Amino acid sequence: MATIRRFPLVAATLLAGACVGVLLSLGQPAAAQATATIYALAAAGYRTVSMLRDLFQGRWGIDLLAVTAIVSTLLVGEYIASLIIVLMLTGGDALEEFAHGRATHELKALLERAPRTAHRETGGNPVEEVPVGKIRSGDILLVKPSEIVPVDGLLLSPAGTFDESSLTGESLPVEHDKGDTVMSGSVNGEEAVRMVASATAADSQYSRIVALVQEAAASRAPTVRLADRYAVPFTVFAFLLAGVAWYLSRDAERFAQVLVVATPCPLLIAAPVAFLAGTSRAAHSGIIIKNAGTLEQLARVRTVVFDKTGTLTHGRPALHGIRVSRTAAQGISADRILQLAASAEQSSSHVLAASVIDAARSRGLRLLPVSSANEHATQGVTAVCGNQTVMVGKAAFVGPATSGFEKADVSSGQLGIYVGVDRRFAGTLIMSDPLRGNAVATLAQLRRLGVRETMLLTGDTRSTASHIAAEAGITRILADCLPADKVAAVAELNDRPVMMVGDGVNDAPVLAAADIGIAMGAKGATAASESADVVIMLDDLSKVATAVDIGRHTIHIARTSIWTGILLSVGLMAMAAYGFVPAVAGALLQELVDLATILNALRALGQGRPASSRRAAGPP
Repeated sequence: MATIRRFPLVAATLLAGACVGVLLSLGQPAAAQATATIYALAAAGYRTVSMLRDLFQGRWGIDLLAVTAIVSTLLVGEYIASLIIVLMLTGGDALEEFAHGRATHELKALLERAPRTAHRETGGNPVEEVPVGKIRSGDILLVKPSEIVPVDGLLLSPAGTFDESSLTGESLPVEHDKGDTVMSGSVNGEEAVRMVASATAADSQYSRIVALVQEAAASRAPTVRLADRYAVPFTVFAFLLAGVAWYLSRDAERFAQVLVVATPCPLLIAAPVAFLAGTSRAAHSGIIIKNAGTLEQLARVRTVVFDKTGTLTHGRPALHGIRVSRTAAQGISADRILQLAASAEQSSSHVLAASVIDAARSRGLRLLPVSSANEHATQGVTAVCGNQTVMVGKAAFVGPATSGFEKADVSSGQLGIYVGVDRRFAGTLIMSDPLRGNAVATLAQLRRLGVRETMLLTGDTRSTASHIAAEAGITRILADCLPADKVAAVAELNDRPVMMVGDGVNDAPVLAAADIGIAMGAKGATAASESADVVIMLDDLSKVATAVDIGRHTIHIARTSIWTGILLSVGLMAMAAYGFVPAVAGALLQELVDLATILNALRALGQGRPASSRRAAGPP
């Protein structure tokens, strides 16, 4: 019964066919023909209404061929063929719906997993279960083992392990410590944890992803419109061939036989099925494609523009090395300098303080207690750590206050944090924001996928930009950029489509201005992700190349499916024009063509061939 409710037209057609079969078995051919004629004409009328509605909306489809084929087969007495054509059309719609469900499996799973309830701690009742929509920022929540985190928040428990695969594509569990951000939609591990909500459900990570997915599912790809445009010449060709076959054979039945095999459902369903399959594959990889047209643009991208900080680099300086001063106190080591600097930085709010502290902890150094501290805004911090007075900061801050000061000679892309101990210069921490480990491989992959030009846009100095570009193998550089400068630079690029990859709020204007904007690692929550066409949920640069590869593979499958359907239909039409394909046989053969084309379109769900085996420069 569920199948009948889901596909009522298919069920009605099968019922009509069964009635015709019973009447024929009872020796009532006239009644059988009348039954088939009435039902087929009703189906043709329904398709005519649908066709007129599309015409008023500016879309020219191939329903005219289907309606003409049904009517012509009835006129020449081939009422069995007319029923098969109706079954082919309704069955094609059913197959499309089935394929749509297969292709959107990952997207539907994402929507169905949306959290609906949460466990909130209250004063009177320790824990109460409430609808997720009632959660407000500041509420204390309990997340039980294997439960979905209902809203974004901060972890209150000492530690927790979460499965974020549905959000980022990262298959390994992610460990978080107290104070870390926990994303809604992630799955808690084996221990219950407490957290404080930092957003409502509507403003949380998962709801934003759901909104992006729904936007993608509702849009319509340019390739689908291209398939609609094929319908005009194909319809004209079909009618001309059918007319010529009728004229030469002097047999009206030949006209009907040609049109029976000229109703290519592949034109209507191959492209959207392939597109939905590609979108599903992207979502499973942690890549949300927000609109349908982006897939075709990704397939043709020729220029890629990168932001630097947070995109090509991690966006957080790391310790590159420690230089001990030649005049430092005897016995002071590099680790001791780092330990003292990190201890003092505990009292600093500077953006580099966390990087210094992380470097010390990664070496297993214990931070010393701070008895007093004084931060000098943008310059540095002075703190008493244990029994020593430590100064950490810029050269202009540490140099005048210490003896034996030596200004470090740093390379492009590096900066020095100077450390003084008890008014003597101790050494320099060399910090850098290094290129991501997979940046070089990602750019090489993009070139294999057809990208001809790469460019770096950054607000940093030219020396720093040149250093990063040289490491990554980027051909063009524009440094010292404001957001408006980035927009103008992208607009002037000639080799299009242009893809811009960024992550920060300042990248939002240029992401919107580019042909394709990719927000990397934005996790659906920044202005960059709102302006972008593609949001990469995992902070992984290689996903940029993956998105391009999925676009190329999907569009290749869509076009292959369309042309496969057209060529098979033309071949059958030619055979029917010579009288080799009776109407009933032609209708059955066309059904097989439809099925083969849909199955081919579903190949977009799988991996494509390695980029190195494709023609890198040509169109997909």
